[in-house]
Amino acid sequence: MAKHLATITLIGHDKAGVIARITQLLFQLGANIEALEEQVTRGQFSMNLQASWTSARFDQARIQASVADTAQDLGMEAKVHFTPPGRQRLALLVTKEPHVLEGLLSQSVKSLGAQPALVIGSRPDLEPLARKRKLPFYHVPFLDRPKSEKQVMAILEEHAVNFIVLARFMKILSPNFVWRWKNKIINIHPSLLPAFPGANAYRQAYERGVKIVGVTAHFVTPQLDEGPIIAQEVLKVRPNEPLASIVKRGQALETKCTLRAVRSYVTKRLDVHWGRVYS
Repeated sequence: MAKHLATITLIGHDKAGVIARITQLLFQLGANIEALEEQVTRGQFSMNLQASWTSARFDQARIQASVADTAQDLGMEAKVHFTPPGRQRLALLVTKEPHVLEGLLSQSVKSLGAQPALVIGSRPDLEPLARKRKLPFYHVPFLDRPKSEKQVMAILEEHAVNFIVLARFMKILSPNFVWRWKNKIINIHPSLLPAFPGANAYRQAYERGVKIVGVTAHFVTPQLDEGPIIAQEVLKVRPNEPLASIVKRGQALETKCTLRAVRSYVTKRLDVHWGRVYS
């Protein structure tokens, strides 16, 4: 039997009875609760809940309005991400390196499994590439992170985006942003995590003299480069191979690994339990 899926996030000041209110509401709306995760950090309550409906009981407008009304009554912010029956809409966040963006946009929608909806750049360098593919490009400089993230969230809402890929996006997203898109942001990191997190991963590997290097596609979490791993690719370092060659070959792997991760995300239902991805 076909199921209609949604992820609901709720954020606000911690208070008693919040989970009971939301779960009771979903019961009244005919939902089956498939997963629920909540946390309280310094008085800030955050909840991420996955629910499903049969076709007979699914009413998207009613669900959206009911969750919004309940959140307003609780004095909290709620967001409902519905999983569409057709192609999911993908937002690409970039800085200046073009290789991952080029690799994703070179794929047909059928091959990629998702519909690229827009490109957001912390720099304007890749606007010509986005325009060439007839995609809207938004330059958000990220000089003031809270203000920039608010602008990005508004753009994502406007374009009905379902998930995000950080295609060599060289800015750190805040926990405030990440929680609202929990397990819906895919990042590509140029090392075999958990080794060599952070910046200059290829140089770190080169200087340590490793014999195998690789790349990791993972879900983004508030802990930098520690999110659940979706896919990895590796290459053997050649004897006396210079850093420039390692970087070039690694960048090709970054594109390949990101494509694998996106296809896995849209063709399978990836579940995350205790920091591990299951498909």
